Amino acid sequence: MAEGSSSHYQVLRVSVTATDKEIKVAYRKAARLAHPDHGGDPAAFRQITLAYETLIDPKRRAEYDRRYASSTSGKFSPQPERPDYSGAAAPRTEARPSAGAHRPNTPRNTAGDPPVYVPSFDDPLEVPLLSKGEAALQVHGMPRKRGIFGAEARIQREMRTVQLISRQILPAIPSARLINGLLSPSDNSHIDHALLAGYRLALIGSMLLPKGAYAWDGLALRHGGRAVPPPQLDLIVRHMQEIFPELNVTGWVVVHSTDGNPHEPVIDHYRRTDGEFGSVQIVNAAGLARGLKQFLSSGPVPNTVVVPVLARLLRGMH
Repeated sequence: MAEGSSSHYQVLRVSVTATDKEIKVAYRKAARLAHPDHGGDPAAFRQITLAYETLIDPKRRAEYDRRYASSTSGKFSPQPERPDYSGAAAPRTEARPSAGAHRPNTPRNTAGDPPVYVPSFDDPLEVPLLSKGEAALQVHGMPRKRGIFGAEARIQREMRTVQLISRQILPAIPSARLINGLLSPSDNSHIDHALLAGYRLALIGSMLLPKGAYAWDGLALRHGGRAVPPPQLDLIVRHMQEIFPELNVTGWVVVHSTDGNPHEPVIDHYRRTDGEFGSVQIVNAAGLARGLKQFLSSGPVPNTVVVPVLARLLRGMH
């Protein structure tokens, strides 16, 4: 039986794509074993019943999935990292060895190694929440095509971000999984992209601006007297950190230039009057590629695919 912190899918030992029929069969099997009249555990039986009642009801299941379920997969985690919201969401990289070099008495950077799935698909005691084939995909979903006003520009910038990550980050970090079009757990908005590798998760928004020099002060990008606020990710980052306490969650906004130059626009960072930078990184395309590689590869066991986390994220797609 799954632990008390397990999601409803883990309690019934079904995948996140399970049909109503599969859920009913799993419930009957689990209920027979846990029923108090047959010597089972009443607490476990209540947990099984709650899981069934939630997943068998389409509306309740959709709302449950929108909150990315309620489990934590910390039993698979090494020592979880504590996020720092006191300043910028800059990755903590002081222990990270430089690329291509191995310093004495420091662990080798495994980000470029083949992915390791946790829990293993070969473990006979585990019922995987995803199929191995689905977990092996590096890209899930496509940019949203909903909406009328501004849809063309939005699709263009989101596609640029997908292409950038697919070409420069996914080949370098085989365990990285890109999920496009998540529903926000904070409100009715969307998260353009989420990038998971090991126990690190990056939430990514995008902008499309003319080239030039912009100043980021933690609140808006300023250029020639014009102030352009970026997508608001701060609250979503905090909420996702609460949902996934075993992960280090950060936010990034990539600013694409209209001419496609990855080094444009140039973004200078200035502290706000209160001395803070803000909790989300604002970067151009070249900065995103460089920053995400550093952030993801410097985490613990970066070549790991944490299957329960990936499954929960996929259930949150629109």
